[in-house]
Amino acid sequence: MTTPSFIPGLELSRRFYLEAVRPLLDEAAPGVTHSAARLGNGSEVLGFDTARSADHEWGPRLQIFLSPRDAARHGARITALLTERLPKTFCGYPTHFAPTGEAGIGVMQATDGPVHHRVEVTDPGAWFTAHLGFDARKDITLADWLATPTQRLAEVTAGAVFHDGLDQLARARANLDWYPHDLWLYLLACQWQRISQEEAFVGRCGEVGDELGSAVVASRLVRDLMRLCLLMERRYPPYSKWLGSAFASTSRAPALTPVLTAALAATDWRTREHHLARAWTAVATAHNQLGLTDPVDPTTRPYHARPFQVLHAERFSTALTTRITDPDISSLPTIGTVDQFVDSTDVLSRPELTRAATRATVCSPESSGTRRSGGPGETL
Repeated sequence: MTTPSFIPGLELSRRFYLEAVRPLLDEAAPGVTHSAARLGNGSEVLGFDTARSADHEWGPRLQIFLSPRDAARHGARITALLTERLPKTFCGYPTHFAPTGEAGIGVMQATDGPVHHRVEVTDPGAWFTAHLGFDARKDITLADWLATPTQRLAEVTAGAVFHDGLDQLARARANLDWYPHDLWLYLLACQWQRISQEEAFVGRCGEVGDELGSAVVASRLVRDLMRLCLLMERRYPPYSKWLGSAFASTSRAPALTPVLTAALAATDWRTREHHLARAWTAVATAHNQLGLTDPVDPTTRPYHARPFQVLHAERFSTALTTRITDPDISSLPTIGTVDQFVDSTDVLSRPELTRAATRATVCSPESSGTRRSGGPGETL
């Protein structure tokens, strides 16, 4: 079988909807209002897919959104019709997804039987709640924001909407476009706080001869700096596989990438610290350029009486928190959103677990019920 020319997944899904799915939808439920989109997980949603992506969970796939009543009445019939009538291939790519291989990964294969397609027929409220843990069409609580990993927010605000007959997807995506201002300040403060807690360890590990430990700490700090730069540019940081790709498109990447790369490549702690100090100063200067706080001295300095050069990043955290006026946000511990204090894929991929972790760690009963509009809301 000849490998087809690569088509970016969002474009492939758009064509699939227009040319293959919509005609069958119109046949199965004529006149029924619907929306269609490609949202959720998958490298193509963030625009990072390549020909390599086609080896698993990639291909012509999308969501068809119906009203709750229409989803109940027509959803199963539409899904069955698509199974029976969708073409076996589209633009050279199989439309059948089947678990194969040792890892059981969903790989696309041609088939002579019914098509095990990835056209999900659902209603918006059910889909948003399953993917995020809340319905993004409604007011979003402080607890909702804190319990949702940035990867999940990126998956809903990126992607593509092909048709919005329900007139609900655009509103939901606009609601999630970015954090409320005070919450943004809080999350920036929490990210600076993470950096402040480990910035001196690069030198301390190296001083006792632990160059491996020093390098591990440096890599953690580089990751935190990359996420900080994305937050500063009002962009949701994706998970680790795509963090570098997302960072590369920021305005600060051309100047910072060589410095961060040099820090990671260094074989001794003094060289590592030197490059990190350059990075600290550059990002601190960028913070001042945002004008979110009074200017903070961006230069590095010794870590108290020890011979390690640090930024004392907690100064930036303090400057940001003093600008927060929302009492519910200002009363939160400086921990942040769930993926600023949890680093487990098994947790971050399950909304019920991220909400439980946030409820246990961050949200007090008073703060967890605050809606963005300022009115009372529901607790996690």
